[in-house]
Amino acid sequence: MTTRAYELMIIVDSDHEDAMVDNVVSRVEAWLTTEEGSSLASTDKWGKRKFAYEINHKTEGHYVVLEMVTDQRDMDPLERMLRLADEVVRHKLIRLPDHEAARRGLLVAG
Repeated sequence: MTTRAYELMIIVDSDHEDAMVDNVVSRVEAWLTTEEGSSLASTDKWGKRKFAYEINHKTEGHYVVLEMVTDQRDMDPLERMLRLADEVVRHKLIRLPDHEAARRGLLVAG
């Protein structure tokens, strides 16, 4: 099985406190721990930022960027969980190219 690195950006509704941001990160971490060969490499909380345009009548949200490594090929359950979470305004999951993941120290170049 091939290990892959992903970057996940989550925007949490600005009406929620920092505790809700931590709760969302905890749910992502919990999902990763149930998947064999998966781990959360880093969590970068950017804090509250203004949106480039209004989303759902909101102008700002809490931004969090997560880097994760997993053997899991199907990330649909994670994305579904984030889509269904009312406090999550937007999320974006991208698979990092192997050379970028190696540069960031997430994967061993091979």
